[in-house]
Amino acid sequence: MMRPKRFKNVTRTGPVQIGSSYDNRGREKHTAACTAPRCGFSADYDSRAAAELAARTHRCPAR
Repeated sequence: MMRPKRFKNVTRTGPVQIGSSYDNRGREKHTAACTAPRCGFSADYDSRAAAELAARTHRCPAR
């Protein structure tokens, strides 16, 4: 059974939240996830800058 991810350093850019966590191998990963209803966007990145860029350029198709 997998443990739930513990996010740290969570920020918000518009409707997208960015959080950092560690994967199973101990590497830091950054996740960008949209919180808008019916959007469904989320992605993992190796760098915080890439996650922040994805959050700034994300456009919800559910508008």
